Amino acid sequence: MGKDCGHRWSWAPWEGRVIRAGPGPRGKGQWSALVLVLVERTVVTAGPVVLVQVGADCSYPGDGPPGAHPRRPAPRARAARSPRFQSPSPPGAGTCEFRCGLGEGRARPPGGAGGTDLAARLPCQPRLCRPWDLVNVPDSGGGMRLLLLAVLRPHTGNAVTAQRVRAHLEAAGHVCVLKDAFDFGSPSEIANLILAENCEAALALHLYRAGRLLQGHRIPFGIIFGGTDVNEDAKQKEKNTVMGRVLEEARFAVAFTESMKEMAQVQWPHAKGKIYVQSQGIATTPNATFNWNTFLQRSEINQSADNLHIFLLICGLRQVKDPLYLVGAFSEWHQDEPSVYLVIVGPEVDPVFTREVKAKVKRAAGVRLIGEMPQGDLHAAVKNCFAVVNSSVSEGMSAAILEAMDLEVPVLARNIPGNAAVVRHEVTGLLFSTPQVLKESCLVHRHFVIMRRHPLHAEQCYTM
Repeated sequence: MGKDCGHRWSWAPWEGRVIRAGPGPRGKGQWSALVLVLVERTVVTAGPVVLVQVGADCSYPGDGPPGAHPRRPAPRARAARSPRFQSPSPPGAGTCEFRCGLGEGRARPPGGAGGTDLAARLPCQPRLCRPWDLVNVPDSGGGMRLLLLAVLRPHTGNAVTAQRVRAHLEAAGHVCVLKDAFDFGSPSEIANLILAENCEAALALHLYRAGRLLQGHRIPFGIIFGGTDVNEDAKQKEKNTVMGRVLEEARFAVAFTESMKEMAQVQWPHAKGKIYVQSQGIATTPNATFNWNTFLQRSEINQSADNLHIFLLICGLRQVKDPLYLVGAFSEWHQDEPSVYLVIVGPEVDPVFTREVKAKVKRAAGVRLIGEMPQGDLHAAVKNCFAVVNSSVSEGMSAAILEAMDLEVPVLARNIPGNAAVVRHEVTGLLFSTPQVLKESCLVHRHFVIMRRHPLHAEQCYTM
């Protein structure tokens, strides 16, 4: 578990259930942090992140004085951080039972912060620290310089995730150098960046777009799967080969869902022992000054229509998001019921495909297309709409779906593995396999049930 970072809840599928963290000291809840690596008795976590101590602080066998509390040993003095120099420890030293540590890094002296050899201080088979053992532990005595490489197109899911990871890494005491993978053409350019920024370790968000640039360097790195890397890029032989080599070098890889992990293991069996599942978290920040009527005017929607039912499809305009999938069905629905509108919101990622989308939307009654929006305004629009729609061909884990659920707004999602890992059909939303199924479900049943998450666990019907 991580510290209270202001997030209300997060998805954590476990034994067929969805676990939500309880309220934190600020009344918003805790987030189950993404445990990534063990370096110098420190587990670095990200997405959101908190720095936690392992080893004696988490009761490894034989650590601590006799009679000490197994998980609350007496505090001990920590030496000041030593100057940077290459550690002679072998690769893999310092890994815990996760077997996904960053190993020696570039900035840890042989004796570590405690002045003794790290391998000597760790038992051969340490006990796996449970999440609740990793909360509110002492500071490590100094952060790391981390390179975070991601695709940073404005207002896209990867950019939002990367910025959130950076914010929490920095809040945990680290220096996080966030860079756009599209600004670099080769690993040699990244090598120059690593030297210039004196980075000790790296994280890549997206196995192909970012991960391939981290090959061949002298710093350890980890991978966070983005979604399209496993779902789409893996289908191309050349990219598949490159990503397999990246995973050979990576110390660990993180998938948002079990289905994504299984797909990755099928594609790259040699990486089976280093892929771990951790659902991503979200933070919703609706803009209190957002004007819904202005949004409707911008969308050219007749505000005089009784009982407007605005469905939002939030996505970047690219083929994998398939925004045209539901255009025909919603256009027919609007002609039957003029109060129904589909509004597509998102940045123009693929220029050629964007032109195709604009041309089709222009001819479709009841369908509107508006550009990207600031995150706060987008969350406010979600809060005011009738339901959020997802029509993607594939997903890692849709932040738009998670945000809608956090704002207690119904979700209609295409039945794909990434969405099915989050949406429980007719409980936390509707899963549909075809546009016609979606339309019939809404018209025939006239409602669907979602599980309220705040403040009571009670069912709430959304009717038309």
